Amino acid sequence: MKVLIITFGSRGDVQPYVALGRGLQAAGHMVTICTASRFESFIADHNLAYGYMTDELLKLMDTDLGRDAIENTVGLFGVFKTMLKLVKYLKPLTKQMIIDSWEAAQAVNPDLVIYHPKSLGAVSIAEKMKIPVIMANLQPMIVPTSEFPLAGMPTIPIGGWYNRSTYGLIKLGLRMYAKIINEFRQHVLNLNPFPKSSGILYTADGKPIPILHGYSSHVVPRPMDWPGNAMVNGYWFLDSLNDWKPDPKLKAFLDAGDPPVYIGFGSMAGRNPQRLANIAIEALRKAKLRGIIATGRGGLKAAQLPDSILKIDMASHDWLFPRMAAIVHHGGAGTTAAALRAGKPMTICPFIGDQPFWGERIHALGVGPKPIPHKKLSVSKLTSALHEMSKSVTMHKHSKKLSILIQNENGIKNAIGVIEDVFQRHKHNAVYNR
Repeated sequence: MKVLIITFGSRGDVQPYVALGRGLQAAGHMVTICTASRFESFIADHNLAYGYMTDELLKLMDTDLGRDAIENTVGLFGVFKTMLKLVKYLKPLTKQMIIDSWEAAQAVNPDLVIYHPKSLGAVSIAEKMKIPVIMANLQPMIVPTSEFPLAGMPTIPIGGWYNRSTYGLIKLGLRMYAKIINEFRQHVLNLNPFPKSSGILYTADGKPIPILHGYSSHVVPRPMDWPGNAMVNGYWFLDSLNDWKPDPKLKAFLDAGDPPVYIGFGSMAGRNPQRLANIAIEALRKAKLRGIIATGRGGLKAAQLPDSILKIDMASHDWLFPRMAAIVHHGGAGTTAAALRAGKPMTICPFIGDQPFWGERIHALGVGPKPIPHKKLSVSKLTSALHEMSKSVTMHKHSKKLSILIQNENGIKNAIGVIEDVFQRHKHNAVYNR
């Protein structure tokens, strides 16, 4: 089976799909990953084929305009406000990404398409090629449920109807791109426009799309009211990164004392990364803890540091996190997963999107203090969180217990079983309908 995986976003939106692709390849399938060009070497390093997609949208998010949008995005309404602010840039870039996905699909001629929800052309491409399509999510933000509201929406105890209704905002957000998608369908693929009632969960002919969720049911239990096509499979970890070799300075620092606290926000630092770095340094000093500050891609900026703090650009989370005392991060799905598997308490300082959801979830599971939104982060609040993580026996106990549960899962194997079943059922139906 030839599989095309289409995804887009930061490293956290790509690495789990590379892990899934490696698993599919080990199971005897051929895999191509179509994503932003900055990840081409990363994908090639893991012996997977690469399909080109423009990198311009990620470059936009690296500009002052993009960083300002991240800085001022609070909650779901903030997300929509940001989208409206950037819409004149987003629409042409989205259109090009859809065209790039189609060109990659034509080059591969796949038997099945797996796609991240942000890959807006994937369902239409699969329809044109008459092949099955599977959505693959890293968070529970698409399928409506009465058990909890859409990530970013406030939790209000007024009944399940409220929770379920919040998911209508996903469909509302997609309307901004409906014209682009339908123009692509009509003028490029020669397909009819999507019916207005189809939404994101169905194909144009009304069939439900199989939906994988690459996280653990021990972290977010599968809602009881989800339809049968929505599954929670377990995390997709890229275990090959365990071969990563640390810089000698990093290894020497780890060997020189007690396990440190990791503090890093990836590329999520807004327009004032120095402020966050200063808070991190002073909080570590007041808590009398050793620390590692990861500057990330355009993230934290740290200059002169005491001997008790080491600055690094980045490191393999799979290698580094088990060696930490605790972890402070932005709440990306991938970073959260790595910290959970490492069995370490964490404090999440969310910026955007699903990050507040993971922050609340971590606190509810008893493996971290209450999340601290990045705009409310202060020396006193971070110091308090560091003290809580270092002193709470219960928090460490819960973290280790959850780590064992996650390590005993095989999310990639579970997902591959679903993928192969979807493909075989499609083949059977194709033969039956001849």
